[in-house]
Amino acid sequence: MHIEKLHLTNYRNYADLDVSFENKVNLILGENAQGKTNVMESIFVLAMAKSHRTSNDKDLIRWDEEYAKIDGRVKKRNSSIPLELIISKKGKKARANHIEQQKLSQYVGNMNVVMFAPEDLHLVKGSPQVRRRFIDMEIGQVSPVYLHDMSQYQKILQQRNHYLKLLQIKKTSDTAMLDVLTEQLIEYAVKIVGKRFHYLSLLQEWAEPIHSGISRGLETLKIEYISSVNVSESMELSKMKSEFEEKFDKINHREKERGVTLIGPHRDDLVFHVNGRDVQTFGSQGQQRTTALSLKLAEIELIHSEIGEYPILLLDDVLSELDDYRQSHLLNTIQGKVQTFVTTTSVEGIDHQTLKEASAYYVKQGNLDRVE
Repeated sequence: MHIEKLHLTNYRNYADLDVSFENKVNLILGENAQGKTNVMESIFVLAMAKSHRTSNDKDLIRWDEEYAKIDGRVKKRNSSIPLELIISKKGKKARANHIEQQKLSQYVGNMNVVMFAPEDLHLVKGSPQVRRRFIDMEIGQVSPVYLHDMSQYQKILQQRNHYLKLLQIKKTSDTAMLDVLTEQLIEYAVKIVGKRFHYLSLLQEWAEPIHSGISRGLETLKIEYISSVNVSESMELSKMKSEFEEKFDKINHREKERGVTLIGPHRDDLVFHVNGRDVQTFGSQGQQRTTALSLKLAEIELIHSEIGEYPILLLDDVLSELDDYRQSHLLNTIQGKVQTFVTTTSVEGIDHQTLKEASAYYVKQGNLDRVE
């Protein structure tokens, strides 16, 4: 799949931008703080209905304007679909093929993207929250049901935490409501964890040979899911549910004391092992970067295997962060099969056929012009 057209209205520093892209590598050049990343972000937001840079949607609206609008046309194998996302202070409205989507979870998945930005290099050494976000974003693109389950889980989690806070400060002593919320939370937690196990086993299948290739056969990558409850991939959902119930019973007193939910998918983590050693703790910076790159390239292949089309790849200022060898590996992998957007201040020093054949655009103060 590829994005053919992009139209931005009142988005960040773009008052009105209308641009067409080709189904190949599109280079977006320009000095810092001119709006290169804003173009990348707008494509990501059009696909995911949320930003990878901010959780506050108001940041996406141009200064002194009431709303921001992103229009795009995505070409798939058998169709061409117009997508539209309007972001206002009241919330977001999404349309696919001119039809308004009742839920954003129904809208996500019309266009698939993989973003690789400098912060993704922190996927290995960053906080557990970064890794949970990585897995949730990627599963959500290929499974609308997962997005719905996550949304329900977050709502119930919020209610449960609020109720635990009331118990903590002795505003209530009735635990019946807590039992109901715990039961509801477990129902969604089990579905989420089950889906994560499944997705990570698929990711492992793709990431292991890719990592081996980048490391010239010297390293083996393994991905491990660390759950806050004693569950495993081979467990049936009913057994998983029993484990959750048992653990919640065990920590009941502690949760009331602390006023917060102490276990569940929102507390889980991923660990990456290279040759049996935890890369976060024992890996070199090179190994950590190779792991992050392997995971991103594996994502591209996994999405392709799930939906039958390659996603759009967004490389935001990341080529300069990779050495020549990893740059070449990345560019060789995408060559001729993935529509790719690359932002950079300069392509000097990057000698690769893919970039020589790319379409180039220059950004300056909220204008994007094709470089002939």
